[in-house]
Amino acid sequence: MTTALITGATAGIGAAFARRLARSGYQLVLVARDTGRLESSAADLHDEYGIDAEVLTADLATEEGIAAVEARLSDAARPVDLLVNNAGFGNKGAFLTVPLQDELDMLKVHVEAILRLTTAALPGMRERRRGAIVNVASVAAFLPRGTYGASKAWVVSFTQGVMRDLGGTGVRLMALCPGFTRTEFHQRAGMGTGNIPSWGWLSAERVVEEAMRDLARGRSLSVPGKRYKIAVAVARLLPSGKLGGLSSKAARTYRTD
Repeated sequence: MTTALITGATAGIGAAFARRLARSGYQLVLVARDTGRLESSAADLHDEYGIDAEVLTADLATEEGIAAVEARLSDAARPVDLLVNNAGFGNKGAFLTVPLQDELDMLKVHVEAILRLTTAALPGMRERRRGAIVNVASVAAFLPRGTYGASKAWVVSFTQGVMRDLGGTGVRLMALCPGFTRTEFHQRAGMGTGNIPSWGWLSAERVVEEAMRDLARGRSLSVPGKRYKIAVAVARLLPSGKLGGLSSKAARTYRTD
């Protein structure tokens, strides 16, 4: 039996991962803050795909939430073969306009939770000499833009560094960097998206399909969509000062509705 644990599993990319993995026969552990949505998602997945979906209510912006997921990942009697660290959120506003606690909560979810959950999952995977971890970052990792971009840049660097350290163990790590994806993310953050052209959007299903292909190929970085692949390649070539100006303009457009 192959089991995947997905954080932020009830909407967007997390829900798309759940459907894709259920279709492939994975048993699932669904992690999110809303018990009602978790139970509804688990029931739908069972009815449609015939798989068992365990629910684990946890807020990864809290110590208790992270510890609960760590405990599940460390349970040798119920091994997890694939961890998808997908939970995340954005704050609307430039630096110093966002309350400090909101910024700290973001770092708790994007950095501390990923570090600790990866650390909890890896020993068992390494011992079994198989397993994979997908850490969801963003193309924002390559554009200097406040706490969100900085936290996602950490996810990419951390994931690729650990992947190198685990060479030859049979365990794979990959950072997934989607661009604009049709999810609840922007609505929850109160961010307007009216000026983003239709060609700039990806579906969550496409993001997940490309991610799974890249994971199977052993890649440590997945950037879904040709346009975003080109954007990331260009971003890596440009001086950081010029990137900062471009990302500021993009952010102003991003928040206009």
